[in-house]
Amino acid sequence: MEIRPITPRYAVSPQISVEDVPTIVEAGFVKVICNRPNSEVPEDLQSDAIGQAVRAAGLEYEVLELTHQTMTPENVSLQRDLAESCAGPVLAYCASGTRCSVIWALGQCESMSTEDILQATTKAGYALDNLRPTLEEIRRSVT
Repeated sequence: MEIRPITPRYAVSPQISVEDVPTIVEAGFVKVICNRPNSEVPEDLQSDAIGQAVRAAGLEYEVLELTHQTMTPENVSLQRDLAESCAGPVLAYCASGTRCSVIWALGQCESMSTEDILQATTKAGYALDNLRPTLEEIRRSVT
């Protein structure tokens, strides 16, 4: 399992498995957010199986399936709320961690500069420079 911190409170990961849950607990996460649609994975990696293991370990678990079509302002806001509504660090996962990084980036435009957003995602291993025009447009509309 590969956990990639974007901020001290938000990290992303490629697909996790039930076997990864002890590592997630040991890393100090209090919530896991699944951004991967069940249609992309076999049954043993679907959100019900992962969620059951995460909750059994005492962590919160949320599902917000994301695709290019569902990367809406409403879902950006929901992801931000899910990540900010807990008392500790959050791990979001999808196929590679990219969707989790993109939705985080889109949700930070009110509080961070475009440069800071892109630096944080690049440091985590996600080069999202192609999002720059979108981030700048969102930032202009909210500031």
